[in-house]
Amino acid sequence: MAQQFFKAIFKFPSIKAEEEELVDPQVTLREKCSEAHCTKYLDKLQQCNDRVNSKQNTTESCYEELIDYAHCVDHCVAHDIHKYLK
Repeated sequence: MAQQFFKAIFKFPSIKAEEEELVDPQVTLREKCSEAHCTKYLDKLQQCNDRVNSKQNTTESCYEELIDYAHCVDHCVAHDIHKYLK
């Protein structure tokens, strides 16, 4: 009942703001770093994935290659990510 009372007395204009699609700067920076600085590690990871996927029974994993690639990307992103933080 109180809600209807306030709606009747106070008429608030409806505001329709255009919503901008927010883009995570970390995702953008990761893509740039992956393409520009970490291609060597990405190639090694892809070769390992291809090798492991071509075998049916293997105990090999690409853990080391994945860690090396992730470290390279994170190290590259760390230099620029603070520019985007408030």
